[in-house]
Amino acid sequence: MTEAAALPGQPRGGVLSGPATARAVNVLAPNPSAMTLDGTNTWVVAEPDSDLAVVIDPGPLHEGHLAEVVATAERAGKRVALTLLTHGHPDHAEGAARFAELTGSEVRALDPELRLGGEGLAAGDVITTGGLELRVVPTPGHTADSLCFHLPADRAVLTGDTILGRGTTMVAHPDGRLGDYLDSLRRLRSLTVDDGVHTVLPGHGPVLEDAQGAVEFYLAHRASRLAQVETAVENGCTTASDVVAHVYADVDRSLWPAAELSVHAQLEYLKEHGLI
Repeated sequence: MTEAAALPGQPRGGVLSGPATARAVNVLAPNPSAMTLDGTNTWVVAEPDSDLAVVIDPGPLHEGHLAEVVATAERAGKRVALTLLTHGHPDHAEGAARFAELTGSEVRALDPELRLGGEGLAAGDVITTGGLELRVVPTPGHTADSLCFHLPADRAVLTGDTILGRGTTMVAHPDGRLGDYLDSLRRLRSLTVDDGVHTVLPGHGPVLEDAQGAVEFYLAHRASRLAQVETAVENGCTTASDVVAHVYADVDRSLWPAAELSVHAQLEYLKEHGLI
């Protein structure tokens, strides 16, 4: 067993940019950081025999990156006909308006403020551009407007920041809510059990070959963190920053502000359920 195969979700090794499945190609944005890992994954998705493509999360407002996304589609003989957003965080969506100018494509998102010339997205919607089938899966929690896209033909799901290719994501309180996030993870688990999804195409980090393993890891991680936060409060921690210092002591301090958002969400969840 390789080292990668032993990690949660079995992350795929190798270069992140390039083909990931028969229908999905990743163009990695040049915005690496502690929060964005290697950078934002911009996905170009299309049926192999179609001349139309869908782009998911054009990423930051970086002219070179946006041009490369267009060029990637064109090299495959395709025109970008539609842009979709998993959520509105700038590292995923800031470049959407400029990308729409470059491609003439509509931008569809859950948040009306992010849409350009197109309809919104809702549970049960099916995208059929160029014969491609993408099913909209609402997954609030990381943010209120978070969506995933199920790609049945490749038995894959594009998860934005709901599941990452490495590490775990934050719940961006107050917009994100932990109860919603747990429900969303369970919804994704049902895709792996009932719909045969085995590949995660994340918004950051490598492709995951074991979707069910990734979801189970996330659920276990959240349960563990909740228990740790509950114990920290019982031991006298009175503020979110106190809890972060106690529970996230082994985490890079540059990530503590994001961890504090998750702790606020965890504290809210524990209060709502009468556990603290």
